[in-house]
Amino acid sequence: MRTKLKNAVSSKINLIGLPILALCWVSFFWGTTWIASKEGVKHMPPLQLAAIRQFIGGALYICFFLFKKTPWPKGKQWKTILILSVLNFVLSNGLSTWGVKYISSGLGAIIGAIVPLWIVIISIFRGERLARLAIIGLIVSFGGVCVVFYDHLNDFLKPDFRFGIFISIISTLTWAFGSLYTKKKAASFNPYFSLGLQMFLSSILLFAFTGATGTSVPLSSIPAISWWAISYLVVFGSVLTFIAFIYALQHLPAQISSIYAYINPIIAVILGALIFSESLNAAIAIGGGVILSGLYMVNYSLRKGRKNSVVTK
Repeated sequence: MRTKLKNAVSSKINLIGLPILALCWVSFFWGTTWIASKEGVKHMPPLQLAAIRQFIGGALYICFFLFKKTPWPKGKQWKTILILSVLNFVLSNGLSTWGVKYISSGLGAIIGAIVPLWIVIISIFRGERLARLAIIGLIVSFGGVCVVFYDHLNDFLKPDFRFGIFISIISTLTWAFGSLYTKKKAASFNPYFSLGLQMFLSSILLFAFTGATGTSVPLSSIPAISWWAISYLVVFGSVLTFIAFIYALQHLPAQISSIYAYINPIIAVILGALIFSESLNAAIAIGGGVILSGLYMVNYSLRKGRKNSVVTK
């Protein structure tokens, strides 16, 4: 009896712990991709960088699953994969990469933090009832991000930044739709194989666009620093972290699995201080505390809601 109880407790800890660890991985490594993307687009067109990144990442996924002899998607599954390819990679990843060409990385981080709010808004329009405390917590967390990047808020008023702001906001909206659609459809097929196919298909669409518009540059003219940035984005930004993201998305509520968007900017600031000797100020400390407070409110509200639903049943 004691052994069974011990195994049950251990199993429950693993069930809870692994999704949280996956979310921590996503929170850290997607925070580092701001630096890699910003460095990469200095030396090549943003959509070409996104296309190359997704082509290599998608090819690696597909080769792995072909080696494992994983069955190919069938019938309507291809429709879902194509929709997710456009939402998650052509529009979201492509536009966010394009956006950092025109706006500061701090402003990009603020805009990226809108994703959880979009998810809440979409969920409300779909008729889902969310606790008031959860909504307040998300808004408080977003306010904390704004405090952290207070010095960049004036960028919203600069005419030269408006195009970058617009496409970055669109990228957050498409990512929110893609996240909810992924959570809904992930059980219908292998989501990891699907991820590689999404990347590969999106790279073809992006290559076609950059080729048709004449915005691409010869591969031989791309400097080594951009290739290093692409390599980092492929391994840590695409392959490993997307695996962790889908795992967290499958095992955590969408409102929880999206909170990485609040943590990514903090990681970017800390790394900026360590790598580029950027200063850490009081706004970062205060904003970080506000973010953590908001996240606690969200977690508490959702935990309370799950307990109440169990009691009701």
